[in-house]
Amino acid sequence: MDLRRWNVRHVGMVLAAAPEFAPFPKTGTAEWAALRRGLGEAVLRQLVDAALRDVDAPIPQLPASLYHEFRETGRREGYEDAQRARRNMLYRLTLAEWLEGEGRFLSALEDVAWARLEEINWAWPAHARNLDRPDHPTLDLAAAMTALDLAEMDYLIGDRLSPNLRLRIRAEVERRAIGAFLNRDDHWWLHTTPQKQVNNWTAVCVAGVVGAALYLETDLARLARIVTRGLHSLADYLETFDGQGGSSEGPDYWTYGFGNYVALAHLLHQRSGGAIDLLDGPFLRDIAQFPLRTQMAPGVWVSFSDSDANPVFHPGLLTHLASHMNLPGLLGLGMANDFAVESFNQFCWPLRQYAWPLPETAPAIQSGPHDWYEEMAWMISRLDPQDPQSLRLAAKGGHNDEMHNQNDIGSFMVVAGGKVVLTDPGRGRYSKSYFGPERYQNLFASSRGHSVPLINGFEQAEGREHGAQVLTHDHGEDADRLELEMAAAYPAAAGIASLTRSLTLDRTMPGGRVLLEDSYAFANGEGLFQSVLVTPMAAEAGNGTVRIGEDGAGLMVRYDAASLDVAFDHHPGVEKQYQPPVDLIRVVFTPRQRRREGRIALEISPLN
Repeated sequence: MDLRRWNVRHVGMVLAAAPEFAPFPKTGTAEWAALRRGLGEAVLRQLVDAALRDVDAPIPQLPASLYHEFRETGRREGYEDAQRARRNMLYRLTLAEWLEGEGRFLSALEDVAWARLEEINWAWPAHARNLDRPDHPTLDLAAAMTALDLAEMDYLIGDRLSPNLRLRIRAEVERRAIGAFLNRDDHWWLHTTPQKQVNNWTAVCVAGVVGAALYLETDLARLARIVTRGLHSLADYLETFDGQGGSSEGPDYWTYGFGNYVALAHLLHQRSGGAIDLLDGPFLRDIAQFPLRTQMAPGVWVSFSDSDANPVFHPGLLTHLASHMNLPGLLGLGMANDFAVESFNQFCWPLRQYAWPLPETAPAIQSGPHDWYEEMAWMISRLDPQDPQSLRLAAKGGHNDEMHNQNDIGSFMVVAGGKVVLTDPGRGRYSKSYFGPERYQNLFASSRGHSVPLINGFEQAEGREHGAQVLTHDHGEDADRLELEMAAAYPAAAGIASLTRSLTLDRTMPGGRVLLEDSYAFANGEGLFQSVLVTPMAAEAGNGTVRIGEDGAGLMVRYDAASLDVAFDHHPGVEKQYQPPVDLIRVVFTPRQRRREGRIALEISPLN
């Protein structure tokens, strides 16, 4: 789909001819009554009880001193957690008033809404750094999401809100979001440039701003300009995906970035009477199936980049995609309806959870034995897709300047017994240093945190030029194999002339096995080459073996004890984002004799 084909005139004609915009049922309508019946009394009572507690609860404070905490300490949780608590109060009050319609939540709802309108900044401290000038607001993820929050609240509650509040919503959304989007070109996420590729920000920011305008903007000519500008930015966003619909940002950011793209797709489809369908075409269908193809085992996904192995896919997102694109498998990803409204950054998803809940029963996922994303060089291999406990392997090539980049060329994961035993640890705690010059000193972002070699003490280097070349990729009934040339991933000072990594899932052995082989050659003389495995489980060495995990959810690693020493590098309590701290162990295999050329081979099989 080429979104750049849309121009202002064409978009304006479509909007002018469209029927009334009604993306969700209004209180008191037949559709609203049907929605209530579908949700059931227990769900509605849970929501109303939570909203009643919000009526009497104090509104969390967001003073300037808390905003400055990030600048002073590098930690972002203080402000963001308080902000999230404030937002969730408004979300619950809005949903309760919408679905009950008796007016008893209006006063508390307006208090929280006014507080949000009066916030010094809508942008997060990590993005704006300092408090904005009133005439130059920072338009980031949070500001864009806030614009859509308030617009959807205004739509659902409508003229039951006080006129002054509705006027202020329009004025602040215009100043902080819509006007800043339409009249300024200084947002890095608007378009890809030679210096910067867009990423999930583009989808989230465009969805927030254009979505809010679809609700609030009454000038059709101006709305056509806003929509067209957004479509052209989204064209750049779609180009960040692999030709088969994969994203190097991983499944977590598929949920966030593409999820917001889908939310806007729904709104624009409704506002244009179906004439503008951002989900049309086989490429969008491929993107929509990314979480199906990257699931390693039930509840376990590939965790490359700043993604985690246990992402949450919003129920409303899955329900809409399954229906609109006829992809029922998305309903079987193992997600559950979550009506609690306790952990959201935007109103978009709790609203769609209530409007589009998952069905009580869902079809089983029909995963295949193998998935391959050629441009990203991601291979996902499953021993027996019908046995959720069977051995699974995911491996990647790519380069070290990807979206949410980690220095992870040649990284891989092994799942056994439905558990991640050899891990790509995903994302570390988001802080100033994590997204600053010190990023690759962090264990999660550096190659030290991945199952990749250490060469003469050197880790991998950042940059697009530090990448891998795919030498071989094979999928067959007996084995799947990925072979990479990855010497370029390391700095010149490492002195490596060639490094070929081969990863194979062998199906011919009972229970399967993973074969890892690193063949290397130094440019000048002998060197120190160490192969590393990273695990979140307990590990112990035996005679030519390393045992990791436990029976049924563990691995046995066999190595040549005559030529290799093994050591354990412990990293307890490493901080993650949105997850508890983890204990990681780097299992380091070191040749007893330095050589100019060499080979390290490991055989990895399940513990029975």
